[in-house]
Amino acid sequence: MATIRLWFGRQNFCLLKKRSFLLLKLTAVVFAVLLFCEFLIYYVVIFRCNWPEVKTPAYDGKQETLDPVLKAMFLADTHLLGEVRGHWLDKLRREWQMERAFQTALWLLQPEVIFILGDIFDEGKWSSSQAWADDVKRFQKMFRHPQHVQLKVVAGNHDIGFHYHFVMVNSVALEGDSCNICSEAEAELIEISHKLNCSREEHRSSRCGDGPPLPASAPVLVQHFPLYRRSDANCSGEDAAPADERDIPFKERYDVLSREASQKLLWWLRPRLVLSGHTHSACEVLHGAGTPELSVPSFSWRNRNNPSFIMGSMTPTEYALAKCYLPFEHTVLTVYCGAAGFLVVLILVHLGLLGSPFVLGWKLLRKFKTT
Repeated sequence: MATIRLWFGRQNFCLLKKRSFLLLKLTAVVFAVLLFCEFLIYYVVIFRCNWPEVKTPAYDGKQETLDPVLKAMFLADTHLLGEVRGHWLDKLRREWQMERAFQTALWLLQPEVIFILGDIFDEGKWSSSQAWADDVKRFQKMFRHPQHVQLKVVAGNHDIGFHYHFVMVNSVALEGDSCNICSEAEAELIEISHKLNCSREEHRSSRCGDGPPLPASAPVLVQHFPLYRRSDANCSGEDAAPADERDIPFKERYDVLSREASQKLLWWLRPRLVLSGHTHSACEVLHGAGTPELSVPSFSWRNRNNPSFIMGSMTPTEYALAKCYLPFEHTVLTVYCGAAGFLVVLILVHLGLLGSPFVLGWKLLRKFKTT
């Protein structure tokens, strides 16, 4: 009788040991997959991004950068969900992804200034005062940054200013209908245009006043709405608009700025580069006498499978741009599905419903050798 009890005790101990070992393996796999997909993958992907080099024309066969280079990061259309349209799980998932991507890029790339090109929130038109305050707190937490890094946001309110010869334009105010905000925006743009024209003059005229002149270099125009273009028909690349959407005509004052507003900006500011958002897709176009515009894709996985941001190396006269892609959504889903399949195999092997892959592999190998 004592022998039987001892035997049953050993059997129970072995069964408990096997179950504990299985639980340990399952926990380890789940933890490793979560750690990789929700944290490490951002470091693996963004680590491959490098700042582009700005070089002056060659002298004596050598190229060198004479002016200090500003490292600027540009991202667009984060669309933080609010309490009206956003499901809590979708909101939690997307905000975690953007926070991890932004904080990882901040730590690895060390930008000096960051521009967010509008559509920060998804429900600014409907939010109550309290909901708006909550959204702003979430934004400040997600996009927190050291004091020495400047964060510039092109928002829906009146916001025009300078930073290393960047001109930030509230393009929402360029409706041309003489509203108060529009009139103020145009007046400030005309004043900026006057200062820029004075900075380009070799001999400063009396109409320029006695104030300190701006550096004599063309500005970089940063705004939310793209300048006028008919459609995305000439856009290409893996993060351009889908092929069946590229030929759809854009609506002025809705998808892009009006022709009139676009011509005014190009004429008043004469920028060397334009960076915009709004379309959620990438596009490179040339305006007028060859002014390049780059539409920055959305930074949110809610809007596209392959979000990205732009890295710009800027000097007063030159610039170089590079694109940094974030982890693809389907890559993360593939890893999760593969891990789920592996867990199912582990459980089936433990329950004896499936032979161990190692045992099956050894038997196949022996069978192959004997034949």
